[in-house]
Parts: sequence; structure tokens; C-alpha cells
Amino acid sequence: MFTHLMDQLKINRAGPGRPRTRPDRVRGDKAYSSKAIRAHLRDRGIVAVIPQPSDQIGHRKRRGSTGGRPPAFDREDYKGRNVVERNFNIFKQWRALATRYDKLALTYRGGAVLRAISIWLTALGDTP
Repeated sequence: MFTHLMDQLKINRAGPGRPRTRPDRVRGDKAYSSKAIRAHLRDRGIVAVIPQPSDQIGHRKRRGSTGGRPPAFDREDYKGRNVVERNFNIFKQWRALATRYDKLALTYRGGAVLRAISIWLTALGDTP
């Protein structure tokens, strides 16, 4: 599933040229701290900013020196993840997006775009 999401990733360039398909880094929560996801990101040259769950830390420590060293984790960079989470929560204030009533991905995406437009227009409402 994760590789499918990474295949759809496109970051537009500031100038001309095709969009980038490889971000510099990926910030994720503890649910994305699997060996497979970390290996996929490493193979593509993407820095993973993902904390380890306490059970994985315990398993590694229990194995001793064969458990390997812990993956790198930039705590300061991870703090920027809350901005993304807060914006997702703003989007989910709309019931149709929070409950995912739509069957087709295209319809769901249309709802997300509509919600983005409504948020944008609300933010522009107080500008002169």
C-alpha cells in the first residue's frame, strides 16, 4: 500500500520542468515504522523521519548486539509534522470527508478539492 501511495506523489517545481516524484524526507507517525517502509524509502534515497514504537525498541534491545542500532530520528524535524496533522483535522471537519461516504476515489478527491476551496475562501474573507 505504501509503495502505491509513493507512486502517486508529485511535487511541482517552482520553474519549468516535470514534477518531482521523490521528496527529500518523509515524516510519518509510529504506524509507518516498519522495516519494509524504511527499506523502500532508503532505496529511493529519502530520509525517514519516523519515530519507533516502544514495542520495536524493546524487541531490538532484547536481541542485544544482534538487534542492530536504532534508526536515525530527527526530533526537531518531526515537530513540523503537527502542521500537516492540524490541516488534515480542518479538512475532516466536513462530515463527508471524515466518514468517507463516497465509493469512488475520484468523487472523494472532488470533495477534498471542494473543501480546500471553501477553506481558502473563508481565509480570504477577511482580506481587503
